Order: sequence, then C-alpha cells, then structure tokens
Amino acid sequence: MSQHLGLQIIIRKSPLLAPILEHWNQIALPDAWLVAGAIAQTVWNHAFGLSPTHGISDIDVVYFDRDDLSEEAEAGHAARIGHLFCDLPVRVDVKNEARVHLWYEEKFGNPIEPYGSAEEAIATFPTTATAIGVRPSREGLEVSAPFGLADLMSLVVRANKAQITREIYERKAERWRAGWPGLKIESWDRQPG
Repeated sequence: MSQHLGLQIIIRKSPLLAPILEHWNQIALPDAWLVAGAIAQTVWNHAFGLSPTHGISDIDVVYFDRDDLSEEAEAGHAARIGHLFCDLPVRVDVKNEARVHLWYEEKFGNPIEPYGSAEEAIATFPTTATAIGVRPSREGLEVSAPFGLADLMSLVVRANKAQITREIYERKAERWRAGWPGLKIESWDRQPG
C-alpha cells in the first residue's frame, strides 16, 4: 500500500479529522488546507494503537487570502468554522497564512517574508512530519507534503529549520516524546542523510 493511500485511510477513520473533511465545502475559504500536528498525531495514534483523539488539543485549518489581511476577517472565519464544528471535542484553529508575517516577529522574535501561498507556508512548518496539509479532491485527498510522507509514516520527528528555533523544536519534541514515547525523535544537531 502506498504511503498516500495509508495516510488517507488513517485520516478517513479519524473521529476528529474526517468530519472536517466531510464538510469541507462549508469551510469555503481560498486555498484552504487541514494541516500540521493533528494529522501527524492521528498517524502516531494509529501506529501506537492509542485512542484516535489522544494528545490532540486542536485542529489547524489554514487558508490564503492576501485580499483581506485583517485580523477581524481571520477571527470571523475562525468563529464561523468553530461554530460549524462545535460538536468536536477540540478547538479548530483557523489562520490566514497570507497575514502571518504581520505577527510572526512579535510572537517568535524574528521577522519573516510574506508567504506566496498556503503550500509555501506548509513548507515552513516546524518538522518534516508536521509539514503536511490535506484537503478533499476528486481522487480522495490532495496532499501537500514538501518533505514527502516517509518521516510521518515512519514515526520520525526531524526539525525543519526553515523558521523554527532550536528551543521551540526541543520543546515540541519533549512534549511529543511524553505523549508518544515510541517516536524516533532526531536531535536538532543531526545532519540530514
């Protein structure tokens, strides 16, 4: 079975992710993707035989709308989508990746250039396993995985140093090690290959 098909099967069984994808047309945002940690954690839960909701505190949906960079528009979409999925036991976090550069420096200490698309933003997510997005397509699921699916499906956590700092990576790795002790967590200093 291909990694893509395996991922699709795992996601479609998730009581958290499947409802969002089943109602994707109601999200109705430009260049929208279901992304990051909730996908990786769903795969890890499946691999380790844990509850499908174990360790998942929120679900990230990103979109890209450079025509409205206002915080108010983003908050309005977040409230609308949060209401759509209020029956889920976790929060759905909605972010316009076109406006991340406006707040990133204040939150993380260094400026970034504006992204050109949601997929460009996904390529900067903190680890190779969490740099992933999915959305429904005619063929099942469209996947954006700039580093491929090998690390995700092999339970490897490796830093994507495009933007993340060592401190943030190590904090995430420690939290994930506690929740999923079987993960193969690479040190920050490990060289690729």
